[in-house]
Amino acid sequence: MSTLPVRPNHRRNRARRLLIGTAVVAAVAGFNGPALYRFGTAQYHEYAINRPEYKAENGHWDFLDVPAEFRVNAIHVALLHTGKVLLIAGSGNNQKNFDAQRFESVLWDPKTGAFKKIPTPKDMFCAGHTQLPDGKLLVAGGTKRYEKLEGDVTKAGGLMIVHNEDPDKPITLPAGTRFTGKANGKTFVSKDPVVVERAKKVFDKKTGRFLRTEAGLGRIYVEAEKSGKEYETGTEDNYRVHGMKGTDARNVYGMAQKLALDKKDFQGIKDAFEFDPVAERYVKVDPMNEARWYPTLTTLKDGRVLALSGLDEIGQIVPGKDEIYDPKTKKWTYTGIERRFPTYPAIFLMDDGKLFYSGSNAGYGPADVGRDPGIWDLERNTFQKVPGLSDPDRMETSATVMLPPAQDQRFMVIGGGGVGESQESSEKSRLVDLKDPAPRFKDGPALDKGTRYPSASLLPDDTVFVTGGSEDYRGRSASNILQARTYDPRSGTYQRVADPRVGRNYHSGSVLLPDGRVMIFGSDSLFADKDNTRPGIFEQRIELYSPPYLYREGRPVLRHGPKAIRRGATGEYVTADAARIRTAKLMRPSAVTHVTDVDQRSIALNLTRTAKGIRVTVPANRALVPSGWYMLFVTDDRGTPSEAVWVEVP
Repeated sequence: MSTLPVRPNHRRNRARRLLIGTAVVAAVAGFNGPALYRFGTAQYHEYAINRPEYKAENGHWDFLDVPAEFRVNAIHVALLHTGKVLLIAGSGNNQKNFDAQRFESVLWDPKTGAFKKIPTPKDMFCAGHTQLPDGKLLVAGGTKRYEKLEGDVTKAGGLMIVHNEDPDKPITLPAGTRFTGKANGKTFVSKDPVVVERAKKVFDKKTGRFLRTEAGLGRIYVEAEKSGKEYETGTEDNYRVHGMKGTDARNVYGMAQKLALDKKDFQGIKDAFEFDPVAERYVKVDPMNEARWYPTLTTLKDGRVLALSGLDEIGQIVPGKDEIYDPKTKKWTYTGIERRFPTYPAIFLMDDGKLFYSGSNAGYGPADVGRDPGIWDLERNTFQKVPGLSDPDRMETSATVMLPPAQDQRFMVIGGGGVGESQESSEKSRLVDLKDPAPRFKDGPALDKGTRYPSASLLPDDTVFVTGGSEDYRGRSASNILQARTYDPRSGTYQRVADPRVGRNYHSGSVLLPDGRVMIFGSDSLFADKDNTRPGIFEQRIELYSPPYLYREGRPVLRHGPKAIRRGATGEYVTADAARIRTAKLMRPSAVTHVTDVDQRSIALNLTRTAKGIRVTVPANRALVPSGWYMLFVTDDRGTPSEAVWVEVP
């Protein structure tokens, strides 16, 4: 057999090929090194955050798989006593949806993963909502008209105050009523109907002598009949109301300041609905007396609901006309009190029936009106300011929580920013103890960065989960903060946990679920890039955070207990883990909007062990435990919570 001839210098050629190959690989790596590094880093990060020991220490984030047909711009989210979650978008801060009258709500079942579209009768974008004693969700207010910036307004318009000097009857003016200025001769048309109350006769309280008649007033938005700058007015004028005859023509007239082509703010609606979690539908109830966009609804100790603030039907802050909804009669009545706040003020019910305003708010309103935090006695209409804020000018878009247990009456205000579109933001966490005879804010532990729009949820292990937010207004300049941490009220410290994958700012929030996970939703960035050149898109992805306690084996389990427990009464639950159970608590389900959640609270229960399980006692204080549905959690000797059992407090 012949052999192949040996090639001369084959070792030298082989070495040359290896050298060339190495050079090529090095060149490719040089061009793609950063990408390869990022790829490798990302792969390692995925590996690291999915290790069991990492999850047990830091928790884990997952995306909720939402089918395309159920993805909405979730502005508001509420956990219902059925265990399902209602996501309310309304028009979703989208003018096209509003113009098309396309309003959306979606119901999600965390147990089954099922989604359901809910017919939505009005634009509930920027409504207020709160849990009612019977488990329904009250939703009130929303959007009547979107804002128009200066330059986009084509018809001069503004506020017309209609006066009625007739003490014998109110006057109703339909939409389309025309008003003509007596001095300027220009005509404006009302966009909606208005009821003008009858005039009020004022008498001397001592002598009974008649003093004067105070005209009844009605507020209405009017526009010029035609487009153009020539239809603007520059000064106040008295306006004749078309269609009035006889004495009505003398008694009824309009007064308006400047009616111009300047910016027109969002405008609110009066509509109110109860969402029935069992029937899974909205039920219309009596409308509010005042239109409200960006209002706060707070449940009072007797189960009625206080509505306050918001922008009215002409886009101005509601002038302090607070009103109360009675779930029994489905009617609204004025409190007779006028106290002014910015929009979405964080107003919490205290255990003595008074109200605490933390200073947190969502933004609209003058910088110098109603921003001081304090304790409000609604019955006496007194307001005790709470001093001590080290950065009072950065409370807008902050988050407020009532620290557990609710009996301690301690509050925490997290982050926030300057008024309006300010670039200023705060990294501070402020603490206040309202049990102190002279309560005063003090600074707690700081966040890493100034943070507007942080979300804060109470967890069943008595810590507070804080995530998201942005350094700048609505995430400008790619300033979303991809960080999460827990705050321990016992040690007064933060602990960093696993970081979220999605940035969250304006129109975002978080909700504790009955299984102990936290749902994080929303975000409405102004821009989509660091240079602020591309418009932002509403974040429809939803994340679920599983805290470290969900990665421990042997969670306690509650079975066979009462569905309802009265205040001051006890309930017994069967559990095989009684010897290990250390605490029990009722947690009120969330109703979140703009990171404001005045519903959530964690109430410690008296706990004793029985032969078959445990016995819990609900505090007798009605203001501490308002009537309604609650999640009952117990925790064991490691701080591991059970899955929630739903309990009604009648």
